[in-house]
Amino acid sequence: MPDSLEKNSPCKVNLLLNILGKRPDGFHELETIMQPVNLCDRLAFTREGSALLLTCNDPNLPTDSSNLVHRAATAFLQQAGIRDGVRIYLEKKIPMAAGLGGGSGNAATTLLALNELFGSPLALAQLDTIAASLGSDIPFFLQDKPALAVGRGEKVTSLAPFPALRGAAFLLIHPGFGIATAWAYKELARFPAALNGRSGRAEKLVALLSMADLAVAGAEFYNSLEAPALDKYPLLALYQEFLRANGAAAALMSGSGSTTFAIARSEADARRLEDQLLARFGPCWTAVVPV
Repeated sequence: MPDSLEKNSPCKVNLLLNILGKRPDGFHELETIMQPVNLCDRLAFTREGSALLLTCNDPNLPTDSSNLVHRAATAFLQQAGIRDGVRIYLEKKIPMAAGLGGGSGNAATTLLALNELFGSPLALAQLDTIAASLGSDIPFFLQDKPALAVGRGEKVTSLAPFPALRGAAFLLIHPGFGIATAWAYKELARFPAALNGRSGRAEKLVALLSMADLAVAGAEFYNSLEAPALDKYPLLALYQEFLRANGAAAALMSGSGSTTFAIARSEADARRLEDQLLARFGPCWTAVVPV
């Protein structure tokens, strides 16, 4: 077994997030199509001492038991019956409270890395159970393909890469403010049509993405949580209108926001779109990532 290792921790965008109503347990029933995005945080793991120590390059991120990495590591060590200490360093590059699943990806990467570091004491099914107990998006990041997720988002089915996205690139735009997931779901009550969506959207979009026409598939992208988010933050709607008017094949808010993403047909098109957006709206965080 190695004494240390490093792992990249990617993010995701939701090509579809369709809320189907509130469940008796307080969660929301949903169907979502998630696409991995190769914009990564970096995590380093070292077996050392007798305690769990998490540090981070971003002083704004707590490193105690409120952090998903810390919680994932604690749950893994308890489940595996390991008393050894672990030192974890998290280098953040993905914006926080952004709808990109950065924290969820960090937690899943932690589970996979610690399992490797300690000689695979847990089966993937056990890691999946831990992941689902920590957060709905986390099981998605235990695999590296596009996926359909249902339930509260924790029931994940891996999918083959989508032909419609072949050669395409993402433009990610973070406006400089975050949107709390709990707020977005709570505010859905004001938008009954978004709260109680029409089922079957995911199956339809998967079929369209499996063909090669990005424009046709892009027209079916949908996010229920845009209803409260765009109502409170009209800048996000202006981003989308501008992106579509300037050639984006699709534009949508990811997850609970606030990141908006556009899909361009090539990396060159995405960089041209990035330049146009920054010239129109001024400086903000952006990233171009090939699919």
